[in-house]
Amino acid sequence: MTMKRQFKILTLNNIALQGQRQLPMERYEIASEIVNPDAVLLRSQDIHEMEISKSLLAVARAGAGVNNVPVEKLTTLGIPVFNAPGANANAVKELVLTSLFLAARSVIQAWDYVRKLEGSEKKLAEAIESGKKRFIGFELPGKTLGVIGLGAIGVEVANAALELGMNVIGYDSKITVDRAWQLSAGVEQAPSMNEVFNRANIVTVHVPLNDDTRGLIGQSQLSIMPKGAVALNFARHGIYENKAVLQSLAEGSLSGYVTDFPTRDLIGKEGVICLPHLGASTWEAEENCAVMVTNNLQDFLENGNIRHSVNFPDALLRRMRPHRIAIANTNMPNMVGQVSTCLAQEDINIADLLNVSRGAVAHTIVDLDGPVSAETLKRIRSINGILCARVLPIFES
Repeated sequence: MTMKRQFKILTLNNIALQGQRQLPMERYEIASEIVNPDAVLLRSQDIHEMEISKSLLAVARAGAGVNNVPVEKLTTLGIPVFNAPGANANAVKELVLTSLFLAARSVIQAWDYVRKLEGSEKKLAEAIESGKKRFIGFELPGKTLGVIGLGAIGVEVANAALELGMNVIGYDSKITVDRAWQLSAGVEQAPSMNEVFNRANIVTVHVPLNDDTRGLIGQSQLSIMPKGAVALNFARHGIYENKAVLQSLAEGSLSGYVTDFPTRDLIGKEGVICLPHLGASTWEAEENCAVMVTNNLQDFLENGNIRHSVNFPDALLRRMRPHRIAIANTNMPNMVGQVSTCLAQEDINIADLLNVSRGAVAHTIVDLDGPVSAETLKRIRSINGILCARVLPIFES
């Protein structure tokens, strides 16, 4: 039997139209006001306090960070959270490079000085000549850039800085093989984070915010940097300790701090440049993120496949049969065996099967030679440890 079900997608932010267009209109209803959605599609909306509908199958964040999403809660319900890692990497990289020049040449401070000048042309000329001495900067070639976190953004920043003639030293205790291949051979990899801070004239950080990285950079790191160093934060608020940053600026060990995450204690402080979270704010980045995350959302809803989930393992099984079930469960022994027993009781043959795990959760995709009855699906759902089990739709080609 061919199903014509239309998935309901609740959008909580403006999602680039190019991304929404990846979801066929005949199969998907997309709106900002939907009751009992199958999926939530969002960017920056905080949904920690949002009531989770029993119909919800997935949450998709059109961006990299998921601090605005209750990932742990959704994991216990068997709901994968998708994101778009790397889709905004070029946009963030370009802003980091911009911040290098802003900090090196005191561009913001100099601009602010000039825009406040008053008086005649003669007085203006005198003020310009006398004032420019306050904004003497430095050139980037030969300076050392330290990069903490060598993911998609960190690698692009490191490689681009080399092209500017900088020395680059990076640190990432969890660098992946793919990122290591993408990293230029000219980037020196440090044995510790402190080694980076001890040697770098400028440090930029590109790590996610979690329990391990909250307050990662404080006085102990900033105090060992070369005098007059610059710190950049285009990762997340909370990575740097603001108190330590301000103390280092006041003592002169830091000459500048550029951050994409303004807070009341930073705004207006000498040596601080605050930007209004512009890292991924380009039309291209918003479109790339939306396209990437909606493609993966569609593949999950229609085929049970998982790519780029922050809480579930990648699970990709080519669909060769019309009848497929997808199961999320706690990572326990004999789960596949129990599911197979339920199917055998209905005399359904398993044509193909994929079972993968990630920490405490697992995801199973099963292709079958026949349809699954409601009673069999009910038995599967009753197995201890099953978080979610569903029959995948069959769409007309």
